[in-house]
Amino acid sequence: MDKNLEIDNLEMRLQALESRIYGERRNKSGKAVKCSDSMARIQAGLTNMANKRERVKILQKKIEDLLKYLDPQFTDHIAVPDAMKLEFILAEEKCLLSQAALLEQVSTLQPLLDSTYIRDVPEHATKLQRLSQLHIKQQDQTEIQSLEVKKLFEEYNKMMFLLSKQFTQWDETLRQMEEAKGIRPVE
Repeated sequence: MDKNLEIDNLEMRLQALESRIYGERRNKSGKAVKCSDSMARIQAGLTNMANKRERVKILQKKIEDLLKYLDPQFTDHIAVPDAMKLEFILAEEKCLLSQAALLEQVSTLQPLLDSTYIRDVPEHATKLQRLSQLHIKQQDQTEIQSLEVKKLFEEYNKMMFLLSKQFTQWDETLRQMEEAKGIRPVE
């Protein structure tokens, strides 16, 4: 049903296009001129003309050769002799051997890649995402806790400094009082 609707839609669009191009022109039999008829006549005329011309026939037969000549690899094939290609391969021997070793390693590890652990990774992705969100939240809490501990240490150090200063003042006052009374401090 959809295809019929699409075909009808396409025919309507084609008729609208033909009416724009040809207007109300009619052919000899009185029917409206159609683009497809004109294109078929032009194609037939070109085919007849090409069949009459020997050079066009030869060109059509040689299209495959033309495509081969236009291929960029064809120029490499002609321009680079076999000895030069061999030199290229020998120059890349170490790289090729290392790549071959890596490919062998991948082929030996292929069963691991096909294991259930690797196939189950998408299922575990949601769990991993929740865990990473929890980890980020805990990191934020740790930073807050670290700032609070740092603040407490600063307050502790300040208090210790003030206490030390107070004890130093008391010690100095006590020493002055002992000197005034003539008491020697015990050392």
